[in-house]
Parts: sequence; C-alpha cells; structure tokens
Amino acid sequence: MNDHQPLRRWAIGAALCLALSGPIMADANEPASAALQQALAQHLQHHEGSLPIASFYELRGGQPAWQELQRVQSLVSALNTLPDDGLTPDDYQASSLLSDFQQSQQLDDRAKANFDVRATRALLLALDHLSIGKVDPKRVEPNWDLQRPERRYALPRVVQAVEEGRVEQALSLARPNMAAYAQLREALVHYRRLADQMSVPYLPRRDESLRPGDIDDDVQTLRQRLTLWGEPHLLAADSSAYPMVDVQASGADPRSFDRELAQAVMRFQRRHQLQEDGVVGERTRLALNMPVSARVNQLRINLERARWIRPSLERTPNVWVDIAGYRLHYTRPNGQHWDTRVVVGSPSRETPIIHSSISHLTVNPSWTIPPTIMREDVLPRIRQDEQYLARQNIQVVSLSGETLDASTIDWQRPGGVMLRQVAGSSNPLGRVVVRFPNNDMIYLHDTPARGLFQREHRALSSGCVRVEGVTEFAQLLLQDSGSRYQLDTLIANGRSDQNVNLPNRIPVALHYLTAWPNGQGDVVFREDIYHRDAALLAALEAV
Repeated sequence: MNDHQPLRRWAIGAALCLALSGPIMADANEPASAALQQALAQHLQHHEGSLPIASFYELRGGQPAWQELQRVQSLVSALNTLPDDGLTPDDYQASSLLSDFQQSQQLDDRAKANFDVRATRALLLALDHLSIGKVDPKRVEPNWDLQRPERRYALPRVVQAVEEGRVEQALSLARPNMAAYAQLREALVHYRRLADQMSVPYLPRRDESLRPGDIDDDVQTLRQRLTLWGEPHLLAADSSAYPMVDVQASGADPRSFDRELAQAVMRFQRRHQLQEDGVVGERTRLALNMPVSARVNQLRINLERARWIRPSLERTPNVWVDIAGYRLHYTRPNGQHWDTRVVVGSPSRETPIIHSSISHLTVNPSWTIPPTIMREDVLPRIRQDEQYLARQNIQVVSLSGETLDASTIDWQRPGGVMLRQVAGSSNPLGRVVVRFPNNDMIYLHDTPARGLFQREHRALSSGCVRVEGVTEFAQLLLQDSGSRYQLDTLIANGRSDQNVNLPNRIPVALHYLTAWPNGQGDVVFREDIYHRDAALLAALEAV
C-alpha cells in the first residue's frame, strides 16, 4: 500500500498539532527543535513507498527517532543480528548508519531529517523481510498462488521498543513465532560457527562402502567428518591442536569402525534423509563431504520459505504436505497432530506448490488417465500389446463419455479419446481420493503400491500425492468436518465414484522445503529434488 496520501494529510496539520498539544507519544528525550520537526515533515511529504514510515512518525507525534548516538547504535546492533535469520545486514545499511549519523549531525536540519527517515526505512524494511520474507515468492515459484500476507507485527510496539532503545526486541516482534523457525535459526547460528572453523579432511571416494567392523585409514577421516557435524564424542580432544583434526580416538583404535561409530553414522543419516543403516555408501559420503557453507545457504533458503508459509501453518485445522520431506501433516481442530509418509512427483513431473481447501472425497474412484501419462506412458504399451487395456481394466471413452470398442481405434493416431481405469484393487488411486480445487489437477490419494512408502526417497509419482494410511486420514477429515459418513461403509458398498462433500472445508497446502525440523526438533537436510534452491538463494543475495 502506498502511504503518500497519509503523509500529505499528516504534514498539513503537523505543525499546528505540535504547537497546540505537543507530541502524541512522549519521548524519553527532549522534543526536537521546531526547525528539525518542520524539516522532517517536509521530507516526508515527498516520500513514497510501501513501508509504513508515515504511520511510524504519526505514532511519535512528528518527532524524529534517530538523533541520539545510543539509539542509532541500538539500531545497528539489532541489524547486525540478521545473519542469524539468513538476511544480510548491509541490505539495511548496517555498516554505514553510524558514520552517516555522525556526518548528519554536523549538517543542517534537512540532512538530519533525511538521515532519520533513512534509518526508519532501514528498520521497517528489516521488519517487513522478517515478517513476510525478503523475496516475493512469485519471483522464484511460478505456481505460487497466494498474495503476500499482511505485516504480522504491531507498529505501536515497535515504536515503543525504539523509544526504549531496545531495537532488537522490535525485530523479535516480526519474526515468525513458530518452533520450526526458531529451530532453523538456531541451526543456522551453529552452522555459521562451523563455517568459521578450520577445514576437516574429506572422505575419499571408495570402490566399496565403509561398514561396521572395517579397519581402515578412512575410518579415522570418517570420525573427523562426523565430529564436524556434531558428534564430538568420537574423538578425544587434543588441547594443543584444533579439536577436530589429527586427534586420537579415546581408548580405541581410531581406524576401527566400531558400534559407537555406526550409531553416529545412523544419527547423521537420519538428519540427512538417508537410509539409516550405518553403512557409509556414496550418498552418505557425499552428505558427509558437503561444505559447511552449502548447509548455511540451505538454512538461509528455508528460513525465507518459513517466512512465506507461516500463515498457512498457523491455522487450525490444517493439512500440509512437506513435498521434499515426503510427509503429510494434519493438525486437527482439537490441536492433535497426525502425520504420515507420502509419495510425491518425480523430478520430471513435479508436485506443485498449492494453497487450497479440501472440499470432498471420492470413494471407490475410477481413474481417467491424464493426457501426459496417456501420451508418454500408456499409448506406447498399448501399441506393443493389444491386451494391455483388458488386463488393466481400462475402458476407452469418447470425449462425450460414450464407451468405445478398443479394437476399432487406430492406436497410432487415437484422436479424441480418453482412457478410464475402473475402480478396483489395481486402480492407481486405490479406494479413496482427497480432493481440493486447484489448476493442476492434483489430489491426495490411496495406492495399491504400498511398498513405495518404505523407500527413503519417494519422488516417484506423476505429480499427485500418494498417502500412506489415507483411509484413516480420510475418516479423520469426515469426523473433523462434521460429516456423519463412515468411510468403511462407503468403501464396502462397492459403488464407483462416490463423491462425499465435507460439511466444512479444511485448509490444505503443499510446500517445498529442503531443510526442516523433524518431530524431535532436529533439522533434517533434504535433497533439492526439484532444483529450486539456487534461484531462491540468488534472489536472497540480490540487493
């Protein structure tokens, strides 16, 4: 919102208001001179922008905010904490504010007023970025379907914190008040410290995996890498040397892959979404060798995403799919949490980011094969095997819905036909589909291929989301939305394509996060399966 008009209205009456009634909000210091207040009012008349600068000064009764060294120092100190949020202090002039302040104090009232507004703008810009994100999601996520949310902090409390010289508290008002955000922030602080430490040897490529029971020089390097990543008990510190390098294992051969080391490997694998087997294969080796700076950037990227998605996670009830984490989370109306594993779209058929509301279920669904799957997957099989359709219980249907004889179709040029697989145990949608309006024809559904949920990496579908335990999930949705239907009864009656509306829609969101805390509070690093991180990092680093 442009605050130019409020500025004009305020500036017209500012001098009279100040003369007759004094400042609206008392300041701890003496009011500024009338000449400085007038210079500030004149400067604000010509200021335009989306930040609530006019409102900030209205709350202060037209008084400048940054004409004392101690207060400017408090602002700079607060801005210099922003790296812990993945933001860059110099985006908010942190390195130049003190010198600019000192210079302005040697100049006229216009220069002082100009500095005051620039300092306020720096603070409010930082508050905006902490509250709703620095980057507009639509710049880097073409399918983003929400407007940017309103600011989530109270400006009067910000003004109060400034007047009390506690600018860092003002920043805390804008940060997402979510446990996950705090955990990501703590992890970033930790990894930034690691990045400042001395280097640790990399684990070399091997023809064979390192396994429990092995005795090898590479095992000592493995101990050093794991110590870097938070397993300090694997090495006995040498007080005369850097504690992660060239130290001897306590009471044991450091070249021996013992049980304690295997448990440490499994903990590392759990934090990096790897198969938790204690064996150091190629995927685990690459994760161990990841530069600390890369993890720092990954945390910065996902702190920004956390700022974007805060509104959708704060609602109760809500369903959200953690795409890169392969999980669905449901917060029920009573506050209870239910979660499960999911299978999401492959890198060639990505599951999009979506914000919507669950509207209805389809029980015993048939499956109309989407055009892309029909063209790329099904038609080649039909051309090779004329019995494929019969074995899969797939009907050929005209665009008007009439069932056609498959033998009469030229499958080299099938024209305007659709393929529909009837309901049943082999139907890819299983027994129930959870539906919500969206432009991508995406839904949550059952599957007969339940073995896929046992895999660590589950980016395997054609875009829709397969949900483990979906019948339990669907019954919870019915119950929590006020429906009297029982899912078991609906499935048992065998009727195809039964649509059951939820009396009250339940919000649903599909989010993409490559680092996020698990249920135990440990931040888990995920594979960037859709290669979206680089674009967001570049946007974060742009001025």
